[in-house]
Amino acid sequence: MNIQERILLGLSKASTIADEDLGDSESTRNNALSLLENEYPNLGQLVSGKRVIDFGCGTGYQSIKLSQKYNCSVVGVESNQRTLGKAIEHAKSYKIPQSTLSFMDKISDSMLNNFDIVISQNSFEHFRDPLMAINEMQSLLNESGKLLITFGPPWLAPYGSHMHFFCKVPWVNVFFSQETVMKVRRRFRSDGATKYEDVESGLNKMTVGKFERIIMSSNLKIEFKRYKCIKGINMLSNVPFLREYFINHVSVILSRIT
Repeated sequence: MNIQERILLGLSKASTIADEDLGDSESTRNNALSLLENEYPNLGQLVSGKRVIDFGCGTGYQSIKLSQKYNCSVVGVESNQRTLGKAIEHAKSYKIPQSTLSFMDKISDSMLNNFDIVISQNSFEHFRDPLMAINEMQSLLNESGKLLITFGPPWLAPYGSHMHFFCKVPWVNVFFSQETVMKVRRRFRSDGATKYEDVESGLNKMTVGKFERIIMSSNLKIEFKRYKCIKGINMLSNVPFLREYFINHVSVILSRIT
């Protein structure tokens, strides 16, 4: 073990929350829409009674609550088979008809150009090919449809490496090499990951600048944008260079360029 690994290990501490409990607590179930409603104050107006895709739906609680609260017809899409299985089981326990709520691991041709709203919540930093993902989401929208993307933290934010479950030191991916972080991480996870891209659900190192370039290369325009910085110091989102390190959450509404 080299000196960097010793330092990082000394700054680390394992989470006391079991992996299987993450994302499946009573609080998670009851507050499944809190992030969307906080980021999009007019969420109800946007989605009520609409055909909605929850792209990267995770364990399904957000899809379930959208269907229940806003009378949406929701399709949850989730490529992680273990997580998808949980979403399907959760929906069964709520006894929601499949005609109103369904889950699948990929989109089909019949879904193209057929939805009013596509939502991507805390997934964009995980897509292996984010440009392909945004094009795929765009392909699901009807002519007047809107794409809601909200995610955080971006890669260069204090906890953008998503390693805070064992290390509370901010910017660990800036101060320590990938090799060092992955070697120390092995003491807390047994998945054998050697790169950030290899962890469960993956990390694509999505910076704010990279996200903006992806939008510019798509056939989409921004209707709404909200960048939240740490400690509520949102003025930093306008400062070149610093913005990458202090923007903690990104939310946009996109629509087709006509």
